[in-house]
Formats: sequence, structure tokens, C-alpha cells
Amino acid sequence: MSRYFSSKFDRLTPYTPGEQPSDLSRFVKLNTNESPFPPSEAAMECARGLLRPLNLYSDTTCGDLRRELAAIEHVDPDELIMTNGSDEVLDYAFACFCDRDHPAAFADITYGFYPVFAQRNLVPYTVIPLKDDMTIDPEDYTGIGKTIFIANPNAPTGITLSADALEKIIASNPDNVVVVDEAYADFSGVTCVPLIRKYPNLLVTRTFSKSRSLAGGRLGYGIACKELIRDLETFRYSLNPYNINSMTIAAGIAVLRDEETVRANIAVINANRAYTTEELTKRGFRVLPSGANFVFAMHPDIPGGVLYEKLKDRGILVRHFTAERIREYNRITVGTKEQMDLLLAAVDEIRKEN
Repeated sequence: MSRYFSSKFDRLTPYTPGEQPSDLSRFVKLNTNESPFPPSEAAMECARGLLRPLNLYSDTTCGDLRRELAAIEHVDPDELIMTNGSDEVLDYAFACFCDRDHPAAFADITYGFYPVFAQRNLVPYTVIPLKDDMTIDPEDYTGIGKTIFIANPNAPTGITLSADALEKIIASNPDNVVVVDEAYADFSGVTCVPLIRKYPNLLVTRTFSKSRSLAGGRLGYGIACKELIRDLETFRYSLNPYNINSMTIAAGIAVLRDEETVRANIAVINANRAYTTEELTKRGFRVLPSGANFVFAMHPDIPGGVLYEKLKDRGILVRHFTAERIREYNRITVGTKEQMDLLLAAVDEIRKEN
């Protein structure tokens, strides 16, 4: 760091994203939970017709996009905020709803950006360990009086908490915001969105990156009561009112108008997830029950880091984490059936070497 870097960030540990190789032709990319399917040609053609002239600023309100999305989510447009990926709305939540009187709380094994956002916003936080089976114990969060962040399904485990369990947590912390990060919820079918009008302290965050195939477009959103959305919008307009560019707005609207393709792709990914889980289990892997577009797996005879390196040598990228509790696991994005068969063939080769 330079001598000019503020000392208030001395302890800031940046998030480490998954590898993004420059030569994609060399790898089967199963490491960052992107969709294996691009947006449909119909959606992209629609996007070209919707594109606002690029010499003009983008629509700060994302009005058309919010109206289209509100109809699909069965909420009012004023119950939505559009952001540059769901990471941005999560960052806003740490900034707006956490402080010394409202510290944050989240699991020890969860989305790696939560501690980064807490540190960056100078927010005190509590880390709550998952149980031995890698599940969240709702009792650990019941009535704790902190701003709670729960990824559901969780990442990198893929395990889903029931809507009833989440409602218990939300109801028991009325004086703090509870953020339910639903980046992968389209694959599990479990959502807290219907609860936003019952609980004014609930914020649900979602993304177009996974099920809607727009990871490169950087589009996310938050859903909450109108008062919470106004808080977040106040912060957004004080920071970056043009946070969504015109190309992404057009692509977002177009994808929403092709919901049939999105749902069909989700069904294929879920089927491929079940297939991959079954095949890895046959090969001696422990695979955690996943409600996401990835599986979290370990083999008792092959160290997690070794498996990651040997798969990479064979042109297959998966995600390996070095944290003590999960270092024997790898997170494997669910791709096409052909991609999963390539993974399984490589696993068979590696097993023969051990």
C-alpha cells in the first residue's frame, strides 16, 4: 500500500473472485456459478431495440425495468431498487443499516463479500459458525438484535433454509434489518419476497447473474417495503445515481420478456445438478444437498486442493477455498450435461491415479 492509503482500511481484506481466464477456449469453466446458457437470441434482439442512445445518460430511475420486474416479482415498482449486481445492494445495506448500535451478523461459511463489506463500511460484526453438517441453526439468529445477512441458498454450501425458519428469524429481530440474499433462489424455489409487506425489517436481494444469464451485465436488485427502499435510494443518489448503464437496462428488460427461456434453463440446470450429485456420490464423494446452480463436494481420498489442481491441469476450472472447515471441498458450477460429463470423466482419471 502507498503511504497515502487511509489507515482506517488497515485491516481491509479484499474479496477474491473466481478465476476469469483470458482464453476461455482452454477451459470448461465451472468455478464462478455463471449460467452455461447465454440470453436467447430473441432477448438480445429485443435489447437492441430498447437501447437508449449512448450519448445520453442512463435512466436513473430504471423506470421501465422496474415496472417489468415488479410484474414478475408481484410487488410494486416502489418496492424495488436496481443495482450494479446484487453486490451493490448488499454493500448499501451494510452502509445504511449497520453501525455500532446495529452490528452485523452472518455465518462463518457463507458469501465471502460479507466480511469485506463490513470492514469497508467500518461495521462491527459477529461471525456465527454453521453446525457440523454445514447448516444454519435458526436459533443462533433468533432475537440476537443485530443486522443479519443470510444467503439462501447459502454459498458455497448450496444448502437452503426453509421460508418458515427465515420468518422466525425476521420476526424475532424487529428492531434490525434482516437481509436475505437470494442470489440462487430461482434454483431452490424458496423465497422470502412474499414476506416484505408483513415485515418492514426484511430486505431481499437478488441478481440477474445466475438464472437470467446476465453475469457480465452486472444487474441486481433489492426488494423491501417502500420505506427501506427509500433509505437505500437516498444512499444510491448520494453515491452513484447512474449506477445502471443503458445497455444493461435494455438487456434486463429483454430477458424479463423472455421468462419462458429463463424457466426452461433453470429446469435443465436443476436436472443436471441432480445428475451430477448422483454421479459424484457413486464415485465416493460427499455432496452437500444443494438448492443452487452448483454443488459442494469432497472426496475422502483426494484432498480438495489436489483435486482442484488436477482438474485445472485437465482444463476444468472449479472453485477451491482454503478456509479450514471447507478446504477439502470444491464448489462445482452446474453446466450443460456435456460439461458435467467432461468433469466426471476427468474425476475418473484422477481417481485412478490415487
